[in-house]
Amino acid sequence: MTRAATESTRDRTAERLLRSSANKFYDPEIDIDWDAPLVEGKHYLPEERSSLYGTPLWDRLTPEQRIELGKHEIASIATNGIWFEVLLMQMLLKEVYNSDPTTGFAQYALTEIADECRHSTMFARFSERVGCPHYGPVAWRKRLGKLLNVLAYGPAMYGSILVAEEILDRLQREQMNDPDIQPLVRMVNRIHVLEEARHVTFAREEVKRRMSTLRGPERAYQQWLIAVVSNEITHSLINPAVYKAVGIRPRDGQRAAEANPYWQETIRYTGERIMGFLDEVGLVGKPGMPWWRRSFLLAR
Repeated sequence: MTRAATESTRDRTAERLLRSSANKFYDPEIDIDWDAPLVEGKHYLPEERSSLYGTPLWDRLTPEQRIELGKHEIASIATNGIWFEVLLMQMLLKEVYNSDPTTGFAQYALTEIADECRHSTMFARFSERVGCPHYGPVAWRKRLGKLLNVLAYGPAMYGSILVAEEILDRLQREQMNDPDIQPLVRMVNRIHVLEEARHVTFAREEVKRRMSTLRGPERAYQQWLIAVVSNEITHSLINPAVYKAVGIRPRDGQRAAEANPYWQETIRYTGERIMGFLDEVGLVGKPGMPWWRRSFLLAR
């Protein structure tokens, strides 16, 4: 396919996504009833998706403590989602800065940035509403994230966006219609899932387009970079500080979670679809294999 034909296909996709964005979008400030009471006894996270599920630490928790831990874990995932989305917006703004703003590609990138602003506000409002602190990533990982906007470009950049988005998407799709989960959690998940579907389409097409021309050392660098970033994504989801909410020392909770085969299987489950795609387009390769295995996205 010629460059002109590729650009034409890219802009047609962007125009279609722009129309979809105009026809269906949510404003969390309006579409969520933030004043509705939380339902006593409802979970915030399915028990089997807790990082400690199946461990001796989990067995010592009361049913109320398990709900409390799930609340803090989902708040950690949400506030780390803000971190992911801020990094994503920085990378997309860099793309827009270097693009022709009259193209559908640049205009859809700006539309996605607007979506992510609303999602980040929604996640922050959610964490505040359920009474949890802003967890986000641990301090050293947050500092490390500043390098991403410098080091990331090309298919690994869009692939990293996909890993973060599709891990959250799979968790949220599982929970958004679960009657045992808090209605507020279900609504937040539903909004994010419906709008992220467009973002996933956009990023997947960019990955395929950019991988089609890569060879040699550049291809190896992209394979290494996405694996390193993906490892940081999976290990940042649960901030160890969440365990203090149920009387567990953070370092003890973190060690138990890292060694927990149920939690490792949850990570593999959330990454199943995106890993198949990344492998198919050639972004899963030998240079990144040690980091892929550490991430739990691939079996060790």
